[in-house]
Amino acid sequence: MSRAFLQATAIAAVLAIVPIGTSAMAAVDTDTYREIDQFMDVFNRVKADYVDKVDDKTLIKGAISGMLAALDPHSAYETGLDYDNLRIQTSGSYGGLGLSVTMEDGAVKVITPQKDTPAWRAGVKSGDYITHINGKLIYGDTLDEAITEMRGPPGSKIVVTLIRPGHDKPIELSMVRERIVQQPVKWEVKNGIGVINILTFSENTGEATKAAILGIEKSLGHAPLGYIVDLRDNGGGLRDEAVNVADNFLNYGEIVSERGREKSDIQRFYAHNGDYARGLPVIVLTNPGTASASEIVAGALQDHHRALIMGERSFGKGSVQTVLDLGNSTALRLTTSRYYTPSGRSVQEGGIEPDIKVPQISDVDYKTRPVFREDDLRRHLINEVKADNSVLEEDTKTDPRFAATPEQLKAKGIDDFQLDYALKTIGRLGAAPQVASVAPVKR
Repeated sequence: MSRAFLQATAIAAVLAIVPIGTSAMAAVDTDTYREIDQFMDVFNRVKADYVDKVDDKTLIKGAISGMLAALDPHSAYETGLDYDNLRIQTSGSYGGLGLSVTMEDGAVKVITPQKDTPAWRAGVKSGDYITHINGKLIYGDTLDEAITEMRGPPGSKIVVTLIRPGHDKPIELSMVRERIVQQPVKWEVKNGIGVINILTFSENTGEATKAAILGIEKSLGHAPLGYIVDLRDNGGGLRDEAVNVADNFLNYGEIVSERGREKSDIQRFYAHNGDYARGLPVIVLTNPGTASASEIVAGALQDHHRALIMGERSFGKGSVQTVLDLGNSTALRLTTSRYYTPSGRSVQEGGIEPDIKVPQISDVDYKTRPVFREDDLRRHLINEVKADNSVLEEDTKTDPRFAATPEQLKAKGIDDFQLDYALKTIGRLGAAPQVASVAPVKR
C-alpha cells in the first residue's frame, strides 16, 4: 500500500513501503534513447579510463543520486545506512545523541536536536555545524560515516566539536550516548493547561495525541483551561498521521488536499465528527523547524479558526514524497505532489505565518543564529503563487513585549519564553467549565 511521506530532511524521516508496478512506465521516445546512449558512453569511458578501478554498483548509485539531486532537495535514493535510518525513525531505537542532520557542502549540519536527548540537553542547536567527533575531523566524510561516528552503545562517552554561526570560537560538548526511543508524543499539565509536544509524525501519532488529550483530562479530573500543541522543531513524517492529529481537534471540514502533476489529480482529506478537545482554546507553537506534516496540522487548525498559531514562521515545505521499496535495502523517495491547506494555500517557500509572532527571546543565540528554511535549499520547488519576499522578511523592530534579556527571564524562572507566553495567553482567556468527569467523544 502506498503511503505519503512528508519530511524536511533525509535523516528525520518515516519510511512507507510500496511496490513498484510496470504499468506506470512511460513510453520511451527517440530523444530518450539518445540520452541513454550518451549516458552509456560516459559510463563505459569511466569504467575503461578512470585512474582507479570503479565497480558498477558505485557508478550506478552515483548516477541515480545525481539524477534525483537535479530534481529537488527531498527526492533521494536511499541505501545502506540511510535506508536503515528511515526504518529506525519509524519504529526502532538506537544508541546515539538524538540529532537530525544533513550534509551541506561537505559539512554536517544540524537540522534539529530531539527534545530530552543528550544533544538537546547539551545545548546543540539547529544550524550548528559538526566539525570533529572525539577530536577527529569529519569534514569531507560522507553523511553515513558521520552518523556512524555519532552512534554507539548507550552509556559510551563522545566529544563533539561545533561551529556555530555568530560565535568566534568552536564549541566543544561532552555527551553520553543514550538509547534514543522514538516517542511521537509527550504531554504534561502546566497551570491547568494541557501541553502536548508532538515530536514526529510516525505510526500512531494521531492515536497518541488523542490519548494525550484524554490523559490530561483524566489527570485533572475535569477539563483543562485549554491546550498547547507544540510543533516546534518537528520536521514532519507521515501525511496520514498529520491528518489524524488535526482530526482530533476538528468536527468537520477539509484538513488538507494533495495535487499531482495533472489538474485532475486531486485527493482531499476530511475531518470526522468529534472534537476530542471539546472546543476548548488551542494554541499551536511553531518555529522555523516546524515542517511538512507539522505545517499540515498548523494550516488546517488556522484555516478553520480552531487554533491560534503562535511563535515564528514555519519551514515552508509543501511537497509530498512517496517512498518506493526497490529491494536489497534500497528505496526511492520521490516528490509526487504538493499539498494545500483547506483555504487553498500552499505553504511551499512561504510557510505558515503565526497569528501572534513571538520570538524565542529566552534563547541567548536567537538574534545571531541564521534561520534555515525550505527556500534556502538548492533546487527547492517554487510556489505557484510567487511569494513576496519583502513580506516574509523578519521584522527587525523591537516589540516592547519582547525586550527582556535571557538573563532577566532566567531570573524569573522562564527558560522557554514562547511556551510561557502561550500559557499566559490561554490563562487570560478565562477558566473553562469544570466538570466532575469526562466522557469520551463518540464518532
